[in-house]
Amino acid sequence: MSKQLVLMDHDGGVDDYLATMLLLTMDNIELLGVVVTPADCYIQPAVSATRKILDLMGFSHISVAESTVRGINPFPSIYRRDSFIVDHLPILNQSETITTPLVAETGQDFMIRVLREALDPVMLMVTGPLTTVAVALEKAPDIEAKIQKIVWMGGALNVPGNVEKSLEPGQDGSAEWNVYWDAISAARVWKTQIEIIMCPLDLTNNVPVTSELVQKMGRQRHYPASDLAGQCYALVIPQDYYFWDVLATAYLGHPEFYQLREWETEIITTGLSQGRTKVVSGGRKIYAMDKVDKDAFYAYILEQWAR
Repeated sequence: MSKQLVLMDHDGGVDDYLATMLLLTMDNIELLGVVVTPADCYIQPAVSATRKILDLMGFSHISVAESTVRGINPFPSIYRRDSFIVDHLPILNQSETITTPLVAETGQDFMIRVLREALDPVMLMVTGPLTTVAVALEKAPDIEAKIQKIVWMGGALNVPGNVEKSLEPGQDGSAEWNVYWDAISAARVWKTQIEIIMCPLDLTNNVPVTSELVQKMGRQRHYPASDLAGQCYALVIPQDYYFWDVLATAYLGHPEFYQLREWETEIITTGLSQGRTKVVSGGRKIYAMDKVDKDAFYAYILEQWAR
């Protein structure tokens, strides 16, 4: 059976690294490369950590590319600094050298090249803002035909967003961060004919990172993947932390765990609701992950990281 071609685009948050690691465990996937978008991170440690994870997992033949796009509303530095912490975790620094290549071209140009060279349509797994995708589409409109679909962690449809008004005065609290970072680029992708499957806050709010689950990872820490996942989640366990990117990525391994629902939507690009993914009659049709078998999901990631 032929494998699904996938290009990963993440933005360097704690769960982005673990989503990448989960993707590497899927036997049905052929990962063509990883693009790091400079949003929820500082880009140099985020690229470094990504390359080290590919080395750790035995996938140092896969290239990493650094996107040079910029957003409109920067993530708070308190979020972004986690990229330095992950890059310095002992398990990722057992070697003095990094084998996984960093390509010389920008992430957006790498995306264009990978899509053009692919023999079959490619799924984009995006766990950060859609800016790199939008810039690539602007530079090379022909690549739209090579994108099979976009699976994206982003948006909040019928629940409040996670952009806190205390951190972002002038925002009404309806936006999700991956949209809010650059709502204009999200709206640009919304104008395409590409199938979009969203993993919105509506679902992720119901799938928290729990102490019980992190402790189970600890009990299988003799596996490097579980050791790294447990260390990463230990960093964020004092917060209200959810399986955002990992939940979205697990869809590629077991779509039968999920129920999808179609919505008509638009991206709000200005005003107090900038970054909101609004449900509107006659809007752009997308699919959203609506329900998930939570027990099956939790068991799946523990099983996949037992390596």
